[in-house]
Amino acid sequence: MSDRGRGIPARVALSIAGSDPSGGAGVQADLKTFAALGAYGTAVLTALTAQSTRGVAGVVVVDPGFVRQQLDVLLDDVTVHATKIGMLAGAATARAVAEVLRARDVGPVVLDPVMVATSGDRLLDADAVAVLREELLPLADVVTPNVPEAAVLLGVEAARGPDECVAQAEELLRRSGTTVLLKGGHLDGDDSVDVLARAGGTHLVTRPRVATTATHGTGCTLSSAMAALLAHDPGADLTGVVDAARDYLQTALTGGIGLGVGHGSGPLDHSGLSRGAQ
Repeated sequence: MSDRGRGIPARVALSIAGSDPSGGAGVQADLKTFAALGAYGTAVLTALTAQSTRGVAGVVVVDPGFVRQQLDVLLDDVTVHATKIGMLAGAATARAVAEVLRARDVGPVVLDPVMVATSGDRLLDADAVAVLREELLPLADVVTPNVPEAAVLLGVEAARGPDECVAQAEELLRRSGTTVLLKGGHLDGDDSVDVLARAGGTHLVTRPRVATTATHGTGCTLSSAMAALLAHDPGADLTGVVDAARDYLQTALTGGIGLGVGHGSGPLDHSGLSRGAQ
């Protein structure tokens, strides 16, 4: 069959992350988000977790050599247009992913430095933080830490308000040379304020705070939404990409209120299930 007969090739997004059996975070959330935003989802697993909406009970780290093999086999066959990196769990895994990024074209890279789950469970060991900071961060097009994660990357106290978030985002940009989206969801206030710091200046992304306990996988969803949008247009202006991804997240957060999945911090509604049930 000719290429013409096969139709228009799909735009492909890759998630490099851990598995969440509850479906609210990790690879499962990424694939749902990719599909919702019209990208074909691929995934390389870095860890298996025993977790639910109530928290993480256990983690099994995938052998770093096998993570590398997953990536090499996939990239030998499939053209990837954008990549989201999430949970890495260990220094060796982070280093293996960095080696692949140096050698292969995986499109724009959105690095979500997953260190602590919404439940408070630690998901990145201390040795891996240095590798992430020194080797992976410079290879990313944008990094998306939340307030506690930005503090860890900088070695400072967590920001207490939007002004401190701006200062920390700009400092992380200065140190790494990588565009920073510092997510302000951990702060108090009627609005949730994210800070996009880039070479061309700093932009605040503000949305009304959603009154919900269904916040499991919020960070995974925002970063994977950005990757899906960049898969469609790798050269897109990041200000517009962040605004569109934040709009998608706002809808998913609002929809999550009606899902009723689990008994802890519930998942978002990535595909509009709650709206369809109304």
